[in-house]
Amino acid sequence: MTFTHLRLVSNVLCPYTQRAAIQLAEKGIEFQRVYIDLADKPAWFASISPLGKVPVLQVGDAAIFESAVICEYIEDAFPAVPMHPADPLRRARGRGLMEFASAILAEVFGFYTAADQAGFDRRRVDLAARFAWVERQLEHGPWFDGERFTQADAAFAPVFRLFDTFDRIADFGFFGNAGPRVAAYRRRLADRRSVHDAVVSDYDAVFTRYLEQRGSHLSRVMTAQRPA
Repeated sequence: MTFTHLRLVSNVLCPYTQRAAIQLAEKGIEFQRVYIDLADKPAWFASISPLGKVPVLQVGDAAIFESAVICEYIEDAFPAVPMHPADPLRRARGRGLMEFASAILAEVFGFYTAADQAGFDRRRVDLAARFAWVERQLEHGPWFDGERFTQADAAFAPVFRLFDTFDRIADFGFFGNAGPRVAAYRRRLADRRSVHDAVVSDYDAVFTRYLEQRGSHLSRVMTAQRPA
């Protein structure tokens, strides 16, 4: 289906924008992707994003901001391929998992911006505990809602994409308390076309450079690992 009036505005790294991109792809909705530099925002962006954040979904002359609101709009506007379970209790569980994914993203930000070893290690331990909980939620897999890929999975896909980059830097022990379900889930997400196409082709390299420039404890770890 073609809806040329849809424009998804983002920067190249925003994990929240990826949720909407995955959702649109899963529903077969074509859209235009527009990337901006948040450090040098174009003048037109201020008029559509009162909080100065991405993502923003432009629908004709209207603009929708905040990722959760965008995803709910997409679900309401294009219901032919539903991405929430029909059962109210399962739907509530899925929305709870989406919030949990957002909490992990906040924890990840704290991890890669930690200024010292103590803060870095504290975030690393907290993240490992969160993934141990995720392991238990996948007992009826392959997806959170069993055989059906839902918005909860779309919310977790950008989370694990970040950890693909972290794993290439070093083994930080994030998944030591998790198990085979999380490992298999990560592989399934990475192999899904909508997830693969939700980012620019050089995403890992862009994210790696971004981490190197943070001036954080992780930045120093990465510098120390470079060949002399």
